[in-house]
Amino acid sequence: MGKEDESKIHRLSIKKIVVIGPESTGKSSLSGALAATLETVWVPEYARAYLEQLNRPYEEEDVLAIARGQLASEQKLETTANGYLICDTDLNVVKVWSEHKYGRCNREILEAIAVRRYDLYLLTYIDVAWQDDPLREHPEEGLRSYFYHQYKDIVMNSGVPWVEIKGTERARLTMAVKAINEILTEYADSHTSG
Repeated sequence: MGKEDESKIHRLSIKKIVVIGPESTGKSSLSGALAATLETVWVPEYARAYLEQLNRPYEEEDVLAIARGQLASEQKLETTANGYLICDTDLNVVKVWSEHKYGRCNREILEAIAVRRYDLYLLTYIDVAWQDDPLREHPEEGLRSYFYHQYKDIVMNSGVPWVEIKGTERARLTMAVKAINEILTEYADSHTSG
């Protein structure tokens, strides 16, 4: 078996877990804690790094660059993942953001969403206090609730198992680990026993 075949088998064996939710709901904290607990790598939200180095207000074409960067980061880190790849957001977040800001989403992003596969969504609830940050745009409670329901609708209709994550930071990590152990083990068992 060649190196390319081994790499493909490795990528196919990785369970991809997305932490999704509105701004300031602890996605990055949970992603980092999960990766440490599972002794694997996590994919930070690419938009943050991109926008921090941008010396101007972002524009619509930046959204596509962010989507491409998020995918490239996932693909790169997937090769070093240890059984699990934790993703702090996915392209659905970019889609919701683009549609809210510009009333549309680039076709390339929509096509990438249609073919990208994940194994579990962890939906972070809005029960944590808003943390001010120059890159965050929607502190209003009504908008946080609106975005939460957008993401909930996405995960409910994704065909992928999902779990709502809420409570303290410690409780969230416990819930996430339990979901990974139960849902992904159950999923693996159902696909090997058939």
